[in-house]
Parts: sequence; structure tokens; C-alpha cells
Amino acid sequence: MLPAANRIRSANEFSYTVRSGVRSGRRNLVLYTVVEPTGPSCVGFIVAKTVGNAVVRNRVRRRLRAAAAQTISAQPSGLKIVVRALPAAAAASWPELLKDYNSALQMNLEKVRRSDSTRSEGKVRDGQ
Repeated sequence: MLPAANRIRSANEFSYTVRSGVRSGRRNLVLYTVVEPTGPSCVGFIVAKTVGNAVVRNRVRRRLRAAAAQTISAQPSGLKIVVRALPAAAAASWPELLKDYNSALQMNLEKVRRSDSTRSEGKVRDGQ
């Protein structure tokens, strides 16, 4: 279980992360990430009924939560992450889900770094 300080629970936080974050999709999940320099890293999960019955959805959520706990221990502050499980996640093994989660997170962090460096280069070119 993730600590309460590391969970996204309100609809506003989910909306903000999904709408303003960078997105990366994989076979089993879609991951949205926003970098926030202040505050603890927070993770939220979207596991719809299309994934399966309650038992299957909870198994997928537990596995994704374990992957997110590894992220929070490695990077305790600065990230807001929303993970949306796709129907294929129901049949995925733990190593497959973990691989998809980690690769999507790395892709999102690279996208954020690229956009930050582009912005800073633009400021230098514009004389700001």
C-alpha cells in the first residue's frame, strides 16, 4: 500500500495530470507524468471495468501499485503519475506489467527533459 501522501485521490489531481502531463502508451497501460519540483511524488491508478471483473482489476491495481512503490522509493519527490490500465493488462504477467511501466516512465521522463531543454534553448535564443 502506498502512503496517503503519495496517492492521487481527487478528480482535480487526476484531471490535471492527465491533461497537462506527457503521455506514453504501451500494450498494457498508458502512463501520464507531470514533473512538479515541490512536494512528494504521487501516483494514481485508473483501472476500468473493461479490464475485467473486480478480482482481475484488483490484481492489476496491486501489481501496478508495487511498480509505483519502486518509483517512489527511487524518486520520492517531484513527480505526479497517473497509470491507466488497458484491457490487455488482465492477461499480463508481473514482469510484463513492470517492463511496460518502467519503459513508459523512462520515455515520459525523456520527453520532459527534452521539452525543458527546448524551452531553455528558446529563452537563450530570444534573449531572455
